[in-house]
Amino acid sequence: MTGGNELGELMLDPDEAQRKMDRWAAGLEEKAQRYAAAQERTEQLRLTATSSDGAVKITVGADGGVTDIEFGNKARTYPLEELSRQILQTMHKAQSGIASQVADVMQESLGDEDQETRALMIGTLRSRFPEMEEEESSDPPAPPAPSADTPPAPRDKRHEAPDDEENSPW
Repeated sequence: MTGGNELGELMLDPDEAQRKMDRWAAGLEEKAQRYAAAQERTEQLRLTATSSDGAVKITVGADGGVTDIEFGNKARTYPLEELSRQILQTMHKAQSGIASQVADVMQESLGDEDQETRALMIGTLRSRFPEMEEEESSDPPAPPAPSADTPPAPRDKRHEAPDDEENSPW
């Protein structure tokens, strides 16, 4: 209903007015269904990243929240400070793909519809979860050498003969 004359024509033909309103309402319903489908797919997104040495594996949802953390055997060899760094770095690596994945879902579900809103939303996601640059080295820094103040690391007893009194893997 862009022309001033069109409104007058619709008033003269109430059936045509009803058909146009029905088409408009159906279009809105279809749009709402596409948006609901995009939202559902987005909520199901999971992005996983693994540290370069396999010590840490983290999965996040589209909101950036961590949904799963797994530790490889190598994680036990790291001092807590290094393990914390590996966890955060791997989490950020997983989160860095969120904007791109959400953009893909929106493109598939909505096509070229509503570009301005989409650009705003994707821009917000990119500012919250920026893409990470490739790591310079594929190996993490070696754990620091123990000092006099550092207690010795626990020994891995899995390959030793079990004690007679205790046969526990812990």
